[in-house]
This record gives sequence, C-alpha cells and structure tokens, in this order.
Amino acid sequence: MACAYYGFMGPLSYETATQESVQEPGKEIAGERSGSERSALYRSFARRSWVEISLRQIVQNFRAVRDVVGGGVEVMPVVKADAYRHGAVEVSRALAAAGARWLAVSNVEEGVILRERGIETRILVMADFLPAERGALLDYNLTPVIHSLEDIAEWDRLASGRGVTGEYHLKIDTGMGRLGTRAPADDILRAVSEARHVRLEGLMTHFASAANYASAQTEEQLRVFQDICAEFARAGVHPPILHLASSTPIAYGRRDAWQRLVRPGHAIYGYISPVAKGTAPPRLLEVRPALTWKTAVLAVKDLPAGALVGYGGMYRTTHATRIAVLAAGYADGIPHRLSNKGRVIVKGHLAPIIGAVSMDLTTIDITQCPPVAAGDAVILLGSEGGVSIDAQQIARVAGTISYSVLCGIHARVKRIYVD
Repeated sequence: MACAYYGFMGPLSYETATQESVQEPGKEIAGERSGSERSALYRSFARRSWVEISLRQIVQNFRAVRDVVGGGVEVMPVVKADAYRHGAVEVSRALAAAGARWLAVSNVEEGVILRERGIETRILVMADFLPAERGALLDYNLTPVIHSLEDIAEWDRLASGRGVTGEYHLKIDTGMGRLGTRAPADDILRAVSEARHVRLEGLMTHFASAANYASAQTEEQLRVFQDICAEFARAGVHPPILHLASSTPIAYGRRDAWQRLVRPGHAIYGYISPVAKGTAPPRLLEVRPALTWKTAVLAVKDLPAGALVGYGGMYRTTHATRIAVLAAGYADGIPHRLSNKGRVIVKGHLAPIIGAVSMDLTTIDITQCPPVAAGDAVILLGSEGGVSIDAQQIARVAGTISYSVLCGIHARVKRIYVD
C-alpha cells in the first residue's frame, strides 16, 4: 500500500516536511545533502508518534453529507485548524477533486496557505477581519464573513480603493453571543445599500445548542434569522446564499436550517456529536473516522507489587506488573486527564494507562496483553482486532469534547496518508 508522508512543520510547510533542514554529526546542516538523502533522514524520525489518515474515508464522509442534504444544497466542508489536524492541504485537494466548490477556514492565513498550494475552490474566511489582513482577502480571492456594520463599510472602502467588487457573507448573531451583528434589520439594510463596491453574497448564523433537543434555543435562533430574512425580502434584498447548519443539524435532519448551503466540519472527519439532552429525530447521516493515531513502545519492563509509577507516584502496582512506556505524552496531545484513567489498544487488546501522562511519555499496563517489544506500534485512537477507541470515547474520559481531542494532536506528531 503506497503511503504519502508529511510532517506537521508549521502552517507554510504542510508539504515540505521532507525538505526541512536536519542536523547530524559530521554535517553542519542537512541542506548539504541531496533531496532524497534529506527525505530518507527525515523519515527515519517518523515513528515515535504518528497519525494515519484515509483521504478516501474523508471523501466518503463528504459524499454521505451530500447524499443526505440533496443536490439543491451546497456542501462546504470546514478545513480550519489544519482540517482538524487531518492536514488542510491534502484534505482540501481531495475534497475539491470530489466536487466540493466551497471550503471554509477560520482565518486569512489558513486561506492563503490553501491558495499557495493550488486550491482553487471558493474559500470562506469565517472568523477573521483583522485590519492588517484585509488586503490579503482580495489578493488571494478569499471571501470574508463580516461581523459588524462598521466592517461592511471598511470592506467597501478597501474594494473601492482597489477598483474591484468584493463579495462577503454577513453573520447575524441570533443568540450565540459571539461574532455577528445584532443590529436591527433596517440598520443592516442601510449599511448594505450604502456599500456600493461590495456585494452581499451570503447571510449566515451559527447555532449555540444544536445538539440540545431539550432547549428551545435553536428554534429561537431560527426564528430570529428568518425574521431578518423576511425583512430583507420585503426590502427587495435577496442574498443568494443562506446558511446556518453545521454537522449536527445535518445529521439529525433539521431541514429548515439547511437552506442553500451547509457547513459540515466534524462530520467530514467521521464524527457526529451525540445528542446532549432531549430526544432527537432519527439520525440521517452515518460517517466513519478517517484518522488513526499510533505511537511506538520505547521500553518494556517488569515491576514488582507495590511499585510506584510516574510523577507523584500516583499509581501503585498491586501485583507483579509488566509495563510498556510509550513514546508520546501530553506534548503530543494525549490529554493529561487520561492519567490513571485512559486506555490504549495493544495488539487488539485494551491496556490501561497507569500513572501520570507526562510530557513525552505515557505508561501502560500490558500484563494481560500479547508479547510486546520496543518499536511495536500501539493505537491511541483507532481500531484493531475488533477493539476501538474514538475521539468521543477519549473525550468522555478526559472531561472534554472530541473536537479538542482531534485538534489537540500536536504539530510534532507525524502524518501519513494511507490512501
């Protein structure tokens, strides 16, 4: 099976990990080596902790979303935060090849990186209109989400100065209480009409409690948004794109939120948030995780009963115990709160984390597992032998959310594409 290899080497180096300078004894810099020598040397460091990513599964998840919402609804995958640590450039290329015409990022830098790597889809910048970066929106043909009436005027001024027409989406704060305008419809319409060098292409909002079916907040946000849209329509203003729905409203069939475009993020990578409260309609969308996270065994040793393990001696063996020390810790993204609580998969068997998760190392009890040696792979997140651990399971134990588990996988964890 052919694999493409990339390292997390910073935002402008998604594709150039094998070309980074690496020092070794006898050479001042690895830049004196040939490209193939540098590539081989860098790959030799790749097997402490790594993720294996299926682009095929990401595309299948995208198609599953598209099948649910139907051909009349555009699907705009969210690839912010380095595509939830799946690799924004490679994921974006795969999605564009599969038919995605829009991609969503958080900030201008993320959009610029995609453009520099040849991504030609429309790109929506959802949470960035900082003064120093506005020019790059036009330079790189990025579409901003505008969050205030004052920024509509600023976008208009910038486009006028460039002699171009800029498009934008306007975010309405219908109840999230973060970004977005809360201005009355009349004030919004006035600001839109006075901005003659930019075009309102989209109107959007974001739900605060989409997975809580015991709360009326989502229905109230829908009502506020629909009231704004009705005021716009009475004034003869009809933004061609309306969008409200992320993964959860798609998965549970909240069709009145789909409108003309949906913004799946978590679902693209194989996850749908569980219903927090209340009773949801039957789930329409089925997706599968695309990422497996592995680490290497550094050492195996036997401890007697009564031995203390890890910082603070927070675990004491109750019997003769065989342990394995793993080459990953909280600096790699393993939540510290998995100390004495988490589990990993060792050759198809669950093994408990014992003692404190430390910066670079994690200790597990392999007494009940098949024989293990230094260099063997252990699964932190994924499946093997009918046993699985996913990001939502890790999140429940660690007292966090699955988004945080995925996005918390650190930059030093290497990335391998398996298909």
